[in-house]
Amino acid sequence: MKGILKIYHPEETLKYHIKSSYCKAVYLNAQHFLEVEIITDDDLDHVEDDSLQYPFPQLSLNIFEFPIDSAELSGKTFKVEDTDDEAYTEVDLFDDEEAYLYGNELTFSTDSAGELELYWKGEITDFYTGQDDPIPFKLKCHFRPDEIVVDED
Repeated sequence: MKGILKIYHPEETLKYHIKSSYCKAVYLNAQHFLEVEIITDDDLDHVEDDSLQYPFPQLSLNIFEFPIDSAELSGKTFKVEDTDDEAYTEVDLFDDEEAYLYGNELTFSTDSAGELELYWKGEITDFYTGQDDPIPFKLKCHFRPDEIVVDED
C-alpha cells in the first residue's frame, strides 16, 4: 500500500487506499514549482454497502504549479491555497460532481529507509451530502518507486 486518505465526514470516516502517487519539484523559467498527484484505488472491498463513500469509489487530489523556493522537499511544510488569480489545487471525483480543496498543508519528511513521505491535511467540499461546510481530510503516503522486474531471455 502506498498510503491512505481519510475524509472525516460527520456521519462516518471515509477511507481510501492510495493506488498511485507522484511528486516532483519542477524547475521552469528560473523558478521551482511543486507538482503532486495522489490517485486512490477504486477497490471497495473495505467499504460497507451503505457507506457514503460508495457513489465515489475513486478520487484524485492534485497540486500543480505551486511556486516553492528550492527542489529540496524533505523537512518542509507548504500551505497551498487557491486565490482569485491562481489555482494550484484540483480534485477529480471521476463523476459529474465537483469538489474543491481548502486549507491545504503539505508536510514532507524522509522515512527510515530514506524515502520521501507526505502528510497532507486540509478540507474538501462535502460532495457526499452537498452541505455548505467543507469537511477535513488527512492523507499519508510515500513516494517509494515501484520495483520493475524485467526477465531476461
